[in-house]
Amino acid sequence: MFTIDFNDHTELVDKKWFKQIDDLLTFAKEQEGIENDAELSVTFVDKVEIQQINKMYRDKDKATDVISFALEEDEPEISGLDIPRVLGDIIICTEVAQSQADAYGHSFERELGFLALHGFLHLLGYDHIDEADEKIMFGRQDEILNAYGLPRD
Repeated sequence: MFTIDFNDHTELVDKKWFKQIDDLLTFAKEQEGIENDAELSVTFVDKVEIQQINKMYRDKDKATDVISFALEEDEPEISGLDIPRVLGDIIICTEVAQSQADAYGHSFERELGFLALHGFLHLLGYDHIDEADEKIMFGRQDEILNAYGLPRD
């Protein structure tokens, strides 16, 4: 079982998009070979809230599109217990997502899916701190989005 807890602090996200994001992240979970039960949260916030979070946890006083908090980071894997993996939290700024969708010429819905997947991959340990890691992460992102049927265009 894969459980995603959705929270919309903005009331701008159509509830039917929760299902699409759930389906996309479930697909990504399968693509990443995660067979055991897992759970995470996806929260939609405005620019003010994400800027506060970004400043508090990343010491960056600006709005951003998505922030992820991985709960398994640097933790040893727990096995033998019948409990789901708690992957962490994904926080998406709807205002930045809308601006990026406009800039890239695709739908708000597609941008939310892209950002949710981006955050999900961060929860699994992918990163883009340097050019080599960025190539790996963004390549994997594109592979999953294309296989799912949500290409960039």
